[in-house]
Amino acid sequence: MMFKGMHIISMKNFSRKMIDHILDTAEQLEDIARNKEQSDILAGKILAVLFFEPSTRTRMSFETAIMRLGGNVLNLGSVDISSIAKGESLADTIRVVAGYSNAIVLRHPMEGAAKLASEFSSVPILNAGDGAGHHPTQTFLDLYTIRRESHLEGLKIALAGDLKYGRTVHSLCYALSHYGADITLVSPEELRMPQEIINDLKNRGLNVTETDSMESAIKDVDVLYMTRVQKERFPDDAEYQKVANRLKITPELLESARSEMKIMHPLPRTTEIDPGVDATPHACYFQQSFYGVPVRMALLALVMGAME
Repeated sequence: MMFKGMHIISMKNFSRKMIDHILDTAEQLEDIARNKEQSDILAGKILAVLFFEPSTRTRMSFETAIMRLGGNVLNLGSVDISSIAKGESLADTIRVVAGYSNAIVLRHPMEGAAKLASEFSSVPILNAGDGAGHHPTQTFLDLYTIRRESHLEGLKIALAGDLKYGRTVHSLCYALSHYGADITLVSPEELRMPQEIINDLKNRGLNVTETDSMESAIKDVDVLYMTRVQKERFPDDAEYQKVANRLKITPELLESARSEMKIMHPLPRTTEIDPGVDATPHACYFQQSFYGVPVRMALLALVMGAME
């Protein structure tokens, strides 16, 4: 498997063997991510960070990842003070920044932006989210979290919340198809998973069921993956208000869950997980956030050719 120079755009580009190799590499690097060991395998390398949408965990975990491996960060900063504010095209920005760096992490509100960027870049593009499209590096850390905190083979998972606009669950579904997961989709009718994705998953041999009841969904699952209803994806605020607080995880709800069931969330959360859940053994979302560091370390090391 040759990852050097590879663009990370969509989970559809990865086989089971490739995914497992990335997860195995992340496990090798986890002690470095925890600062128990030191490494300079990316010394002299520069990662350009271009975020056209707000981010905390994705941006900072990528920056941490490159620095833990001895590299440096080139950050676009605010779009308002860049040449983009003057009307520079994404293609021209990518061409210029590729000349300054060894890889580019891109987050953009336009679906398909990362694919477009890859067509103009001389260095690897890592898609950190393109609108309601794909977020593959989040998916890799989600898979790593499931592997470390539960199990991937024979997994029973409920995906809940905003399944219409949630790019994290879209990517995760395709990845889980490699592991034969049993998937329950939990959402209001207005936020259900797009039918083409459901059809695709069923064609891949997965057992997929839909419900709008959290109570029935959590009784028999290994993992509950909760998502925020994304206000920024709604064209109409009135439509957002209709569904904003329809699904919520509380300590009382968890009384019917398996003792070993884990709750994941890509964060940030708003009202969909009660703070009282944080102290339960089910809560796994802060560990999940940390796992983004070793996973993104692995991806950077692989695409920059420091590891094979």
